[in-house]
Amino acid sequence: MKTLNFMPHQSDVLEKTKQLNRVAYFLDMGLGKTFVGSEKMKNLGSRVNLLICQKSKIDDWVQHFTDYYGMAVFDLTASTKEAKRKNEAILLNIKHGTNIPCVLVINYELAFRRSYLLDMSNFTLMLDESSLISNENAKRSRFVLKMHPDNVILLSGTPTAGKYEKLWSQCKLLGWEISKKAFWNSYVETKWIDVGCFRQEIVTGYKNVNHLKKQLSKHGAIFMKTEEVMTLPEQVVQNITLKPTKEYRQFRKNSYLMLKDGTELVGDNTLTKILYSRQLCGHYHKDKLQAFSDLVQSTEDRLIVFYNFTAELEQLKRIADELERPHSEVNGQKRDLSSYDDCENSVTFIQYQAGAMGGNYQKANKVIYFSLPLGKGSCDLWEQSKKRIHRIGQSRTCFYYYLLVRDSIEEWNLAALKEGRDYTNDLFDNR
Repeated sequence: MKTLNFMPHQSDVLEKTKQLNRVAYFLDMGLGKTFVGSEKMKNLGSRVNLLICQKSKIDDWVQHFTDYYGMAVFDLTASTKEAKRKNEAILLNIKHGTNIPCVLVINYELAFRRSYLLDMSNFTLMLDESSLISNENAKRSRFVLKMHPDNVILLSGTPTAGKYEKLWSQCKLLGWEISKKAFWNSYVETKWIDVGCFRQEIVTGYKNVNHLKKQLSKHGAIFMKTEEVMTLPEQVVQNITLKPTKEYRQFRKNSYLMLKDGTELVGDNTLTKILYSRQLCGHYHKDKLQAFSDLVQSTEDRLIVFYNFTAELEQLKRIADELERPHSEVNGQKRDLSSYDDCENSVTFIQYQAGAMGGNYQKANKVIYFSLPLGKGSCDLWEQSKKRIHRIGQSRTCFYYYLLVRDSIEEWNLAALKEGRDYTNDLFDNR
């Protein structure tokens, strides 16, 4: 079994929350939430522990508890007959009582489909990336809020997803008995606007933030930014701007476009118009693909590339092949890091949903953003993607290259992401 050696800031966090059984470790990426959270779980001493995380992190967590704690770990997502048999056996033991400490690991998307988890009692619940339950109306959030754990551990580097109103469900788990209405009235500024034939309430800002910080601290939340405890290398950002194509302008004007290959892009509603606008700034933009090729050719260093769509990946891999650059990829269908591990001139393509919130890629110090995330949780994904290389173990300056189409949806998207980051950072300010 491997030995754990805690850094001073990690020991300090554990000492500060020693007497609490409901805690939130909102530690910036790279500060070791995994180690702090798992150690807190061990110290709480529950016979049964349930960890809910992203699907892509299941194997990492199982390996972590096996390597460092020697605990009985059960992957509830495993699909083999043998794994299912073992899981059924441990669940039966849990129901009838067992003295063997164990950790059950499951992902968010599957947890709410396992109604038997609601029958559990006398257990510790740990949520990795707890911001994923910030929408209290989502099925996974409603399910988690119905559970009755004795102890709770929340882990996240970006708990607000850029918006303080998204903290309410996490506050609920920490034992802060405040209604959603009271939370909004106390901390969220809103106004009503007319939208067609009905009125809609929108968030305009926040109030009483210092009081919110104090209440969070009182209920076991610890915020910590990387720069408070260590010095990491400088981060350098470079925007590479490109002109919008005539096809993009035509589509934005008419919500319709016929491509040369006969493909029709029909923006008959807001979602499809946004989707095709993004794609016309991505894999349909020849100058952008050329700019990516030029950027790859400009260095023989390892590169990390973030993308959104499968069609983007295919074009980017084609370019890497033409340039004879070995490449790895992380997405919903594949996780192959062999070229990243073995080749200093490799290009690693990471789809946001699959890899932005987890993974250590500090062998590289350069990130290319071919496209940006958009939609629910996009601020989280963007913020955490930057930390994949800017973390403990990185000794070189980190460079971030944004390929942006000027006067397009991409510039608006980046501005919105930056605004969300500003809101998130305020909670991490020293109190």
